[in-house]
Amino acid sequence: MNPAPVPVGFYHCTRSRPFDVVPVLAGKAIEAGHRVLVHSADGGELDALDSHLWTYDPSSFLPHGRDNPAMQPVLLSDDFAPANGADLLISVGGKLPGDPAAFARVLYLFDGNDEDSLAAARAHWRALKAREGVQPVYWTQGEKGGWQKAG
Repeated sequence: MNPAPVPVGFYHCTRSRPFDVVPVLAGKAIEAGHRVLVHSADGGELDALDSHLWTYDPSSFLPHGRDNPAMQPVLLSDDFAPANGADLLISVGGKLPGDPAAFARVLYLFDGNDEDSLAAARAHWRALKAREGVQPVYWTQGEKGGWQKAG
């Protein structure tokens, strides 16, 4: 019996920047018992995201960091290796791991207002549709910022 395919959620950010969606999705993942890897190949973006996660909501705390990977419930990294034991990946840098099946679930956030970001998302979608073991799922941002499964 083949294992269930790994869902790869394509989150089409049209009302918020992917950067601003990370704390919401990572917070929900932590509440659901996941360990999270947030990936970007851009070290400056990771630094900015680290600062943002400390300040995005003064009434909450999302445990995260870049140092001491094994201790981080949410690890910010430029490497796809789940050094914190992550089973959920959030990618904000326009890239996907060579083997998405290394995770139980992958969330690929892309800027719907940027043509390069849209083109990269389309290319990833086509590549994943042709692969076994993964199931791309399209999510679009609704009028009030919530997510609706659209494909």
